[in-house]
Amino acid sequence: MTISFDLLLWTAFVEDKHKVHIEALKKTGYEAVEIPIFEGDPSHYAALGRVLDDLGLKRTGITVIPSVEMNPIGEEPGQRAKARSYLNWALDCTAALGASALVGPIHSTLGHFSGAGPTQAERERCVEFHKEVGEAARQRNVKVAVESLNRFECYVLTTVAELAAHLDKVAHPNVVGMYDTFHANIEEKDPIGAIKDIARHLGHVHISENDRGTPGRGHVDFPGVFAALKAVGYSGHLTIEAFGRALPALAAATRVWRDLSPSPEEVYRVGYETISKGWRGP
Repeated sequence: MTISFDLLLWTAFVEDKHKVHIEALKKTGYEAVEIPIFEGDPSHYAALGRVLDDLGLKRTGITVIPSVEMNPIGEEPGQRAKARSYLNWALDCTAALGASALVGPIHSTLGHFSGAGPTQAERERCVEFHKEVGEAARQRNVKVAVESLNRFECYVLTTVAELAAHLDKVAHPNVVGMYDTFHANIEEKDPIGAIKDIARHLGHVHISENDRGTPGRGHVDFPGVFAALKAVGYSGHLTIEAFGRALPALAAATRVWRDLSPSPEEVYRVGYETISKGWRGP
């Protein structure tokens, strides 16, 4: 098991000025970080990768589909072509970073809704897209971890059972699934029991409190989550994903209208203790 932290708490584009936060995470005990890949080029991420190498930190990348013009499940072929181009760019950056995986809701445009549930055609386009993405990821020796989101952020894959059934059809070794405690808290009738639904495809886990604040300061049953993950043999990254109001655009995208924690320091310090102690068990 690897304890990791998502830099989205501070920024959507990691630069030299954010090294102080990365060093603080390393000092706290984190073994890995999750790097936002929303802009930039492979050379930028290659340089960042060298910094992380020097600090002895593993890493993953995270991205989203940012606009309808590149919607992977869009009806227009041009949308799907732009989605493939975007993912190729993101995977190039991921490989340059030296990351093991690119994670996130890489299945449809974040926050875009049709006004109805997914159609059969949309589901089929999503399967086709992920087969192509899987091959692109294989060529770069990375994996793509697809995340199901709650119904207020997407309409395509909203439960891990849906996600697992989708990945059964994709059937590509470089495309795996994610479990996120925040989304599970909203969508799953049994958030902990749902881990069994995604176990056969589980490749990444986000640790996020029910309000997206400090893990361990809300009502998510993290000891139960950890026990269930160990029961299905999961031994990958446990990545804390929390959000704040440091960046107005990111705060708006994540619907953060108030401070969710007293400070970033509390998030990563208490969050680290929540995982490290909780994983060991009583």
